[in-house]
Amino acid sequence: MRLLATDLACIRGGREVFAGLSFTISAGQALVVLGPNGVGKSSLLRLLAGLVRRTGGNVILEGGDPELSVPEQAHYLGHQDSLKPALTVRENLNFWVQMLGAHAPSADSPSIDQALTTVGLGSIIDLPAGYLSAGQRRRLSIARLVTIKRPIWLLDEPTTALDTGSQAMLAQLMSEHLKDGGVLLAAAHGPIGLEAPAELRLGSTTQHIPGNGHL
Repeated sequence: MRLLATDLACIRGGREVFAGLSFTISAGQALVVLGPNGVGKSSLLRLLAGLVRRTGGNVILEGGDPELSVPEQAHYLGHQDSLKPALTVRENLNFWVQMLGAHAPSADSPSIDQALTTVGLGSIIDLPAGYLSAGQRRRLSIARLVTIKRPIWLLDEPTTALDTGSQAMLAQLMSEHLKDGGVLLAAAHGPIGLEAPAELRLGSTTQHIPGNGHL
């Protein structure tokens, strides 16, 4: 499986964010997008997730499900944790499982309670999400990656609000995703717990730096 992006272009608010952007991520590899604020890191992830219209180029997933689009085979973890405050921790995760449809769960997906235990929320599954700390909210969003199997992970500043232990937990989950043959693209300002991932530096001169993408 390979995620191929060719000559991507994005215009937002009448301003060209980036153009002529190309990269390839193979199964088991991670690509970290680096660069200063406003250079287009988040826009790139949102474009791949189908949330921002691309104004040029093409994205395909070789070896993926031919009946599904790239966004339908991707998880997007953005800056905002999309949770309903009145629903419990368990109910929020169950909502996402139901919303993402029949293609989302797979036979080897852990149960909702198992996923919540994996991210350290097993003791508060009946607590309304409105009472969660920023770090707990982030971990609840991460639980979606575990419960619903999708080959592409698009992570925007994934370690935001996470303490040291939670960052280690996320690093382990990312490592397992890569070992299972998934692909991962993350926007970041610094290390996210992966050892020598490939890097895509956006800016006045875009650079692609190869890496192994594994822990």
